[in-house]
Amino acid sequence: MAGNVVNRTSSAPMKTILPPQELLDDLCSRFVLNVPKEDLESFERIFFLLEQAHWFYEDNSVEQNPSLKSLSFKEFSSLMFNNCAALRPYINHLDDIYKDFTTYKFRVPVSGAIILDESYERCLLVKGWKSGSSWSFPRGKKSKDEEDHICAFREVLEETGFNISKLLNLDDYIEVVIGEQRVRLYIIAGVKEDTAFAPQTKKEISEISWHRLDEILPASEEAISRGANGLKLYMVAPFLTGLNAWIAAHPPPAGQKTEASAKGVCVWKVKSSSGSGSTAEYPLHKVPSDSHNADVRPGRSFRNFRFDIPSILQSMEAAFSAK
Repeated sequence: MAGNVVNRTSSAPMKTILPPQELLDDLCSRFVLNVPKEDLESFERIFFLLEQAHWFYEDNSVEQNPSLKSLSFKEFSSLMFNNCAALRPYINHLDDIYKDFTTYKFRVPVSGAIILDESYERCLLVKGWKSGSSWSFPRGKKSKDEEDHICAFREVLEETGFNISKLLNLDDYIEVVIGEQRVRLYIIAGVKEDTAFAPQTKKEISEISWHRLDEILPASEEAISRGANGLKLYMVAPFLTGLNAWIAAHPPPAGQKTEASAKGVCVWKVKSSSGSGSTAEYPLHKVPSDSHNADVRPGRSFRNFRFDIPSILQSMEAAFSAK
């Protein structure tokens, strides 16, 4: 007896549809047109707005409509320049404007933190979202007129969910210049190993782990970007000499040493759901019960936070002003 012929098609939708005009108009209105006038005074600042629009498109629009095509930032910028009336007059100069912006980004100062455990023998590193991303200390670019320690607090909270404000000492930092970019990392020492960590942004961090300092030392001067354990250490290796000097001058409290055999510990990791392109978060420690999902404002920097960011920033600035 002949069997029935079943026409099987893939259940996964093809991500080939470009964003419709209605969506582009909404993104333009939300992120470009309805902003303070000073935010439109230079192409650099306009492109930072477009970055937030791009993150919103990828993190929300594409997730809600799987048929939408995922776009590179340059592809997205081209669509916005073509479809947004305020940007359209400059479309013929887009390549030069985009090139100038990417160059400018590498000059924007960066601030963050080196988080040490109670033994000062392990540090917390975060791994980027894309495949093949390197490990780094949690850090990010400063916003306009933002002070270094405020940027460090904000970026660490975004990337790890950990509030460093009570442990941050304004005098304890390591600063290096990489290329044309100044990077300042505050040293946050004495954090408990079982602290709950989880990024508060989408598609930016794929893993958070404690790593032993003696295992992330460069394998050789020629291999400064990799540690002895093979880890990619972009944005880590340049700080290790200064960090070891700081630890030597500020030894941990007595009795806080860990066993020599203790290895690094993964505390949070994101995994892809089988059979789909979606992702799910897998915290290895319980997220605090007082956390919540508050959609504070559009854009990656303040979206999907489990904390009241504006209130924490305000109280932190008041605390440092009182010192």
